Amino acid sequence: LIIVLITCFESHGFMINLITSAMMRAVCNRKHKASEQLVDGLGRGEFADNKDLKCYANCVLEMMQAMKKGKITADNAIKQIELLIPSGIAEPTVRAFSLCRDAANDIKNPCEAAYALLKCLHANNPKYFFA
Repeated sequence: LIIVLITCFESHGFMINLITSAMMRAVCNRKHKASEQLVDGLGRGEFADNKDLKCYANCVLEMMQAMKKGKITADNAIKQIELLIPSGIAEPTVRAFSLCRDAANDIKNPCEAAYALLKCLHANNPKYFFA
């Protein structure tokens, strides 16, 4: 019974994450008009040099509280990860954020900064990378 409850709880949390991800994707896609093909490519580690895609990435990362006004807010992101993502996936994701906290330090443009963070996260956690 305990195993079933834990599984149900984890599955419920996972479903909430999927719904939240879909919602963020829809909101940011409406704002920045990045093509579905380019957005899907991010999940495969394909980082096209496209302004709308970079600003889409910034929008999603800001909604996730991983960035604010072009600055990486790694501590906020780590709190969100630990709260919302199953532990097996959270651990390498937290490690990647810790490694990438300075990835956009010298970048002034918020969209470019978000893209630099996204590339760093993928490089340090390709197995559990999602966008």
